[in-house]
Amino acid sequence: MASMERQDGRGVETPSPEPPTLARTAARWGSQHAGARELANLYSPGKRCQEWISVILCFSLMAFNFIHLLANFHLGHVWYILLGIVAGILTADFASGLVHWGADTWGSVDLPVFGKAFIRPFREHHIDPTAITRHDFIETNGDNCMLTLVPLANMAFNFLTLSPAEIYHIYPFYCYLFALGIFVTLTNQIHKWSHTYFGLPRWVVFLQDCHIILPRKHHRIHHVAPHETYFCITTGWLNYPLEKLGFWRNLEDLIQGVTGEKPRADDLKWAQKVK
Repeated sequence: MASMERQDGRGVETPSPEPPTLARTAARWGSQHAGARELANLYSPGKRCQEWISVILCFSLMAFNFIHLLANFHLGHVWYILLGIVAGILTADFASGLVHWGADTWGSVDLPVFGKAFIRPFREHHIDPTAITRHDFIETNGDNCMLTLVPLANMAFNFLTLSPAEIYHIYPFYCYLFALGIFVTLTNQIHKWSHTYFGLPRWVVFLQDCHIILPRKHHRIHHVAPHETYFCITTGWLNYPLEKLGFWRNLEDLIQGVTGEKPRADDLKWAQKVK
């Protein structure tokens, strides 16, 4: 792979011309890439079952909590509610970046249980970015639904056991927690929309154009090899400031210095598979 220097000093790999024999024998990108096919085949029935259970429990808890938030609403909380929603969205965006960066940069598909279940989709996505557009609602959102189950279940338990006075005092925090839960749950759906260029509902395109959710053009920056920046995929609001701070680069340098592990080594291994 040849490389060129960006203005910020970070290298960007650009593909060198491939020998004719290699070009004829192996697809270098997309669903026909050898690594993409192998990774797609690792999606198991057990994983599918986990995703179904997570989606059903998550949306059931979300509906239950929303009803109780409405039942306990007070006008005095309006500004706190708005602040909580914004804070929840920002937290979800940062969390999406942290998880995305961690799974993109470290670990291996060969890790027991965790690798095939949770790292595999990230490896597949870089060599077949449109695979996510072919996933149904369950496969797209199952893992994110699983992440929100504990906080949503705890919220539901408290609505059932706390007194109205106690709920009144923690209500703004629960608005923050609920907004966080919604946007964490929808992160992969938003990510899927950022790779979908045809047939999106107009309201989704409107939200993307207003940068309320991750815009398609904005997310393309992450998909420039070697996929080392713009990891936040809920709204993308934090990508620019984190990049200017060198947040991910400094974190990678620290981890590599302590452990000796090279960032994105496993990701590169899958990208280079030809058979």
